[in-house]
Amino acid sequence: MGNGRKGTALSALVLIVCLGLPAWASECRQDQVNLRGSWGEARFSVEVADDDAERAQGLMNRESMPRSAGMLFVYPAPKRVGFWMKNTLIPLDIIFMDNTGMVQHVHHQAQPGDLRPKFGGDNIQYVLEINGGLSRQMGIARGTQLRHPAIAQDRAAWSC
Repeated sequence: MGNGRKGTALSALVLIVCLGLPAWASECRQDQVNLRGSWGEARFSVEVADDDAERAQGLMNRESMPRSAGMLFVYPAPKRVGFWMKNTLIPLDIIFMDNTGMVQHVHHQAQPGDLRPKFGGDNIQYVLEINGGLSRQMGIARGTQLRHPAIAQDRAAWSC
């Protein structure tokens, strides 16, 4: 027996198990984000940080995070935002999006404890943190679209 189709099917199953069902198979929910781009689609379970205290705490002091999890930071209006890794124990990819949910910049592999701010540009309203290395592995880059109910649906690049 060769690996051929069986190997391809197994790879697809592993991707679905690790990252969840395809984004088109799920409804828009507060506790998850869907991403899509030329690379495909993915879903992450998220905690939403939508007030000053939650945004300040972020993912500090966590020793691990499941592969299919992350944190979505929601700001009331677009602005220049910076992230640092003070008291953060795991490497993270920091994905910066505009008010439509379109990825503008990805900071790859932010290192634990690094106090230098990572900026994603001006007019950023949403930031997604996921495990370091996943963005490159999956192909998440500028132009990727994020779907989540926090994005005003009348301007969302990918509406619910």
